Amino acid sequence: MTRQTIVAPEIAVSRWFNTKEPLTLAALRGRPILIHAFQMLCPGCVTHGTPQAEKAHRLFRDSDLQVIGLHTVFEHHAAMTPVSLEAYIHEYRLTMPIGVDEPSTAGPLPVTMGRYQMRGTPTAILIGRDGAILHHSFGQEDDMALGARIADALRT
Repeated sequence: MTRQTIVAPEIAVSRWFNTKEPLTLAALRGRPILIHAFQMLCPGCVTHGTPQAEKAHRLFRDSDLQVIGLHTVFEHHAAMTPVSLEAYIHEYRLTMPIGVDEPSTAGPLPVTMGRYQMRGTPTAILIGRDGAILHHSFGQEDDMALGARIADALRT
């Protein structure tokens, strides 16, 4: 059975933190990319997903893996503003680049969340060097399993 290749859609970001220049998947083509979609009021994100993504960012900093945090707000919009996110980033000492998923004019889901058909947060998406989605998961994922997937993406 052959695996269907799905090219990762571009991310839509309205504001960036922890990076001097906006990041695009097109500009990062040729590098593996780990996207961590989160909400700062999501318990699973706060306790597991975001620390895991930050750990991957720090552990693989000397490789060509690019970790991107994506604050994708689909509920409690008034509480999760960019000002609140900036405080969250500071308090949790996050150093990975973090983008704010662009709000949609067509409905309650942000643009990138809709493009990737995310079911919620935390969501991890691993993109290969060729731009294909290698892994797309929702919920808590074991550190070792994610690390093995990252290592495999770096090796190819």
